Amino acid sequence: MKNTQFSREITVFHELTAPERGIIAGYAAIIDALELPVPMPHHIALISKKTRRYEKDGWKVFTPRHQPEDSLYKQLVFALKYEGVNLLLFKCLFSKFGSKKVKELLQIEPTGQYSRKIWFLYEWLMETPLDLPDLGIKNYVPLLDDKIQYAIEGERSPRHRIINNLPGTHGFCPLISKTPKLEAHIQSGLSEKKDSFLSTIHKDVLQRASAFLLLKDSKASFTIEGEKPANTRAMRWGKAIGQAGSKPLSKEELLRLQQIIIANTRFTNMGFRKEGGFVGEHDRSSGEPIPDHISAKWQDVELLIDSLIATNEELEKAGFDPVLAAAEIAFGLVFIHPFADGNGRLHRYIIHHILAKMNFARQGVIFPVSASMLDHIDDYRTALESYSHPLLDFIKWKPTAKKNVEVLNETSDYYRYFDATKQAEFLYDCVQDTIENIIPDEVNYLNNYDEMKEYLDNTYEMPDKTVALLIRSLEQYNGHLSKRKRTNEFSALTDEEVRDIESRYQEIFSKG
Repeated sequence: MKNTQFSREITVFHELTAPERGIIAGYAAIIDALELPVPMPHHIALISKKTRRYEKDGWKVFTPRHQPEDSLYKQLVFALKYEGVNLLLFKCLFSKFGSKKVKELLQIEPTGQYSRKIWFLYEWLMETPLDLPDLGIKNYVPLLDDKIQYAIEGERSPRHRIINNLPGTHGFCPLISKTPKLEAHIQSGLSEKKDSFLSTIHKDVLQRASAFLLLKDSKASFTIEGEKPANTRAMRWGKAIGQAGSKPLSKEELLRLQQIIIANTRFTNMGFRKEGGFVGEHDRSSGEPIPDHISAKWQDVELLIDSLIATNEELEKAGFDPVLAAAEIAFGLVFIHPFADGNGRLHRYIIHHILAKMNFARQGVIFPVSASMLDHIDDYRTALESYSHPLLDFIKWKPTAKKNVEVLNETSDYYRYFDATKQAEFLYDCVQDTIENIIPDEVNYLNNYDEMKEYLDNTYEMPDKTVALLIRSLEQYNGHLSKRKRTNEFSALTDEEVRDIESRYQEIFSKG
C-alpha cells in the first residue's frame, strides 16, 4: 500500500476520454490503483492544470490546489470531502486490507473528521469493533455531507463522535447524490401541485378518472414486460395497485402480490428464487445465457429482502423524501430480482406503495406512474442498465445445465450499496410527467367526453351505449366517421347530421 501510486496523469481513463489532460483523484484513483472490483463512480474526479473548476460529461474537474497527496488516506479524504460516501468501495477496501491496515490509516489524523468517518464506516460495514478507545472530544460531525448526498436526521454515535445520517441499514443502503435535476424536482412541490389540481375536479369525474387510470397503469405495467393481459387480469392487478399503501411491506405481502401477478403458475416456480437468475437472452444456436443483468445469488435473496424491508421502514419513520425512498427501495428490489417472474410489476407496485404510504399520493387515488414509464421506456431501460451493465464486469458466473446462470463469487454487497442517483432522477421525471400530463390529459378527456355526450343526448336522444360507440368511432378516425360505420351502426344518421356531429366533436376535443 505504501508504494502504490494513486495519482497518474491521463487523457483516456478506462475507455473514457477526459475533457482535458489531468490527474485522476478520489474514488476513481483508488479503484484504479488498487484494482478494486467496484464500478466507477458516475462522476470521475480529475485534477486540471488550469484554475477552472467545472463538470462535464461525467467528469468533475478540480483546480491544482485541490490535488491530494499521493497516498490512500489523502485520496480518501479528498473523496469524502468532494464526492461523498461510497459504501460499496469502503466495504471492498476494508475487506481487502483488514483491521490492522485500517488502524494504521486512522493514526494519521486520529481525531480528524475524515478519520472518524472512516472508523465509523469500518465498524458499521464490517460489524466488527476495532481495538480503539472511544473518543473523548465534544463535537459531532455528520457522516454524509447533506450538500453532496441526501441524508436523514440521523443518530449520534458517541464512540466515534459521528452522526449516522445514512438513509438505510447496514444490510441495505443505496445512496443518492444531490443533483440540480433532483433539487429542482424537490423544490417544485409536485405533490402540492397534484393536490391543488385534484381539488378542482368534480368528485364524479375524479372517481371515473381513477378507474380508467388504474386500468391504464396496470396494462402499462404488463406491456413493459411484453405481455398483453386480458382485461380481467389487468383489472385484478389494477385493483391491487389501487390498494397500495394499505398494508405494510413484508415478505408475505410480496408473495401475495406475486400470486396476483402470475395467472398461470404451472410453468413458474413461485416464491423466492431457489436458483440463479438473470435478465437477457439465450444464444439461438447453443442456448447459452446472454445476461444484461445478473440477479442476486438465490442464497442471499431473503436476507437482502429482509434488509430492504427494514430500510423501507426506517425511511418512512425518518420522513425521507417519498420519491427518493421509492427509487431506493423499488429499484433495489428489481436489481435483487427475488422471484423467477413478476419482479418488474412488483418493482412498480412498490413505487405506488411508498408514494401512498408516505402521503405523496393518497391511497386509492390515481397515480399512474407506470404509464409514464412506458411512455419513456428507453429512459427507463437506461436507468436500469446504468447500474446493471457495469455490474456484469464484477460477477463471476457459469452457465448451468438448464441454461441458467450460477454465480461463483460473493455479490450481495453490489445489491446493498448501489448509487441510486440516476434511478431517482428517472423516477422524479416520471412523477412530474404523471402530475403535469397524464392525469390532466385523462381528466380533460372525461370532461370533453361528458360535454360531447350531453350534446348528443340533447340533440339526438341517443342511448348511452350508442353514444359510447359513436365517440370511440370518431376517436379512431380523428373526428370522422368511417364509411363502414356510417353504413352499418349509424345508418340512421343523415349526411348533414354526420357532418354536424363530426364538427362538434372536433370543436370539443380540440380544446385538449
